[in-house]
Amino acid sequence: MADDAAAPEGGESSEPVDGPVEPASDQADADVKSGAKMLDEVEDATDDEAAPDEEAEDAVPGDDAEEPALEDDPATPAMSHVRLALIAGLVLVLALGGLTGWLGFRAYQSHQVDAQRKAFLQVGRQGAMDLTTIDFQHADDDVKRILDSATGTFYDDFQQRAQPFSEVVKQVRSKSVGTVTEAGLESESADEAEVLVAVAVHTTIEGQPEQQPRAWRMRILVQKVGDDTKVSNVEFVP
Repeated sequence: MADDAAAPEGGESSEPVDGPVEPASDQADADVKSGAKMLDEVEDATDDEAAPDEEAEDAVPGDDAEEPALEDDPATPAMSHVRLALIAGLVLVLALGGLTGWLGFRAYQSHQVDAQRKAFLQVGRQGAMDLTTIDFQHADDDVKRILDSATGTFYDDFQQRAQPFSEVVKQVRSKSVGTVTEAGLESESADEAEVLVAVAVHTTIEGQPEQQPRAWRMRILVQKVGDDTKVSNVEFVP
């Protein structure tokens, strides 16, 4: 009873227990094994979570990793097509401009040639009319008109005959009127042309019976003199 009273209040004895305490060892081993198992599970879980990161790191190309081939820029073909279209358009515009300029120049040349032909023909017709239309009442004016439209050999020849011709017309009191019935260019060059003119001449002489019209044919050479075109030679042809 005394021993029991001396025992601590906690009920535990302070005296050592002889022999091994198996139940305590078995419990410790179990705890150690349980802890080790839990540690392994934690490590496995940690490894599983870290694995994707490692794979991601492995997937990131490094300095030595082969870079993927670059795909063609889809904008490059589009720009090439636009450039080709611009070049083709420019070439077309230049070609059309050159063609238009050439056609315009040809049209200008054709117009100039046509205008020159008309001028040659008109001067030839007018020269034939001037030579065959003489009125004794204003013979001097008629002669002056012929000389004003003449040049070259014809001017020199007619000037020498102008005075006698005018006097004869006045003396006989004649009047003649020429009418061009047909005219055309026989030949032409850059500055002269030959004009063949058919003329019907009606002549009256005061105090004499009326005469029938006479048909004359003339080959008139016309020549450009500066900005004018004048008669340079006259031939009567059958």
